[in-house]
Amino acid sequence: MARKVSIGYQEFDDMIRGNLFYIDKTGFIKEWWDRRDKVTLITRPRRFGKTLTMDMVRKFFSIEHPENRELFQKLNIWKDPYYQEIQGKYPVISLSFSDIIENSYPQVRKRALLNPREKEYFYQISSEMEDSEASIALRRLSGYLYKYYGKKVIILLDEYDTPMLEAYEREYWEELATFTRSLFNATFKNNPYLERAIMTGVTRVSKESIFSDLNNLKVITTTSEEYGDCFGFTEEEVFAALDEYGLSHKKQEVKNWYDGFTFGNHTDIYNPWSITNFLDTGKLQPYWANTSSNHLADVLIREGSKDIKIDFENLLLGKNITTQIDEQIVYDQLSERESAIWSLFLASGYLKVEKVDFLEESGRTFYSLSLTNKEVRIMFENMIHGWFADYDSNYNDFVKALLQEDLKAMNLYMNRVAAVTFSFFDTGRKASLRGQPERFYHGFILGLIVELEDRYQITSNRESGFGRYDVILEPKKPEDKAIIMEFKVQDTTDEKNLSETAQAALQQIEERKYETVLTSKGIPSDKIRKYGFAFCGKKVFIEAGK
Repeated sequence: MARKVSIGYQEFDDMIRGNLFYIDKTGFIKEWWDRRDKVTLITRPRRFGKTLTMDMVRKFFSIEHPENRELFQKLNIWKDPYYQEIQGKYPVISLSFSDIIENSYPQVRKRALLNPREKEYFYQISSEMEDSEASIALRRLSGYLYKYYGKKVIILLDEYDTPMLEAYEREYWEELATFTRSLFNATFKNNPYLERAIMTGVTRVSKESIFSDLNNLKVITTTSEEYGDCFGFTEEEVFAALDEYGLSHKKQEVKNWYDGFTFGNHTDIYNPWSITNFLDTGKLQPYWANTSSNHLADVLIREGSKDIKIDFENLLLGKNITTQIDEQIVYDQLSERESAIWSLFLASGYLKVEKVDFLEESGRTFYSLSLTNKEVRIMFENMIHGWFADYDSNYNDFVKALLQEDLKAMNLYMNRVAAVTFSFFDTGRKASLRGQPERFYHGFILGLIVELEDRYQITSNRESGFGRYDVILEPKKPEDKAIIMEFKVQDTTDEKNLSETAQAALQQIEERKYETVLTSKGIPSDKIRKYGFAFCGKKVFIEAGK
């Protein structure tokens, strides 16, 4: 009989005692302990079992609860007599930054051996403490536990970077980074009572930001070889689960939807959240992508430069992009460096590595990246739909007018869309990034891709004839007409009005023979529609070519 599938459990003992669906990942304990690294930072995308793994480690080593021994006796770790001996032999401090507002230290309680002064100090640990006191609280607590048990402590810190993300989005980064640097230095470096420690998170925040003093830190990212199969489900594990629940006939569909994550040289890794939910419902739909806010990804793409949007367009079209990756995320550079954005997306699980090229002469490494799987693609398509949610009728009416060749209606609806959305696409943090209409119309193009992908092959900024066109809509059905769009910002020194700017855009289409890419595929010239888009501020004027 198949085990019960239950959603949302992050407590290891509840899963084992309840005989719930669980894939044995106790091999992580052995791999981590055998490596003997003092402090290990492991980054994995959200919902990849980090919290459950940390709870498993806590339950295995914790000296507080000897009854935990029974949890592991049927699991792989118990096959090694050495690990039977060290189970339940260490004091453990386990805490999470997933909800930093509450400033709680889970599972840590006072001990009887504390003297009155030590007890008084421990009771005072709260969000009201001065930064200098809070930064050394964990080191002092480690000392108290060492004093009581006579053994150094294991410290587990889950979701360490959640407050970093919040600080970036809410613009109090420097203040939090300074405090975090002091806390980590006191806890993980200058702590004589520390046996070993694990930190988990989604990203590796740059060393200069919060890890500058930690020279004993072993960092494991998505491109590292270590622990490659310890987080997430391997394909073998997924297919065995599908067999267990009578879903063997769904293997290829499940692979198309949820496969694609790569950790080091371990490929075909599936996100556990989607697989568990699919086993529970039997329905293929976005689970992992919809579990929490993708607000930062939304902002970085929407407010990103023209080049960011063009690369993102290629990703939506199923193509790869090539870029350098810096796995030390520098949040302050997300609005300035394109590679920083793709590095964040890779760490977050939105992208996967298809190919790695090392250029020996320059010493630089380039990564070929693509969207991870169908689930991620649907997430981004829904995100783009959301850009136009408040004025969807205007946008949809423009698309209808475009397909119906109604130039008057196109002008009417395009100006309504631009008036409402221009600022939405142009709210970069730095003043020098503002006032760029390219942000608007390339966001508009992404909307077209999502809206018309079933009917047209949409490309932009590609070579054709003697130049690079802005947008071409190539019909997938012979009865539909092809469309060429050229966008041009008014040059007030040469063009008196938007009509002249639109005509200049149309002239560029003709002079540079942009229709070549269409006629070469057998589309006759009389089935190609050409439009010049002229911009001045939030005003748009569209002219049709002959």
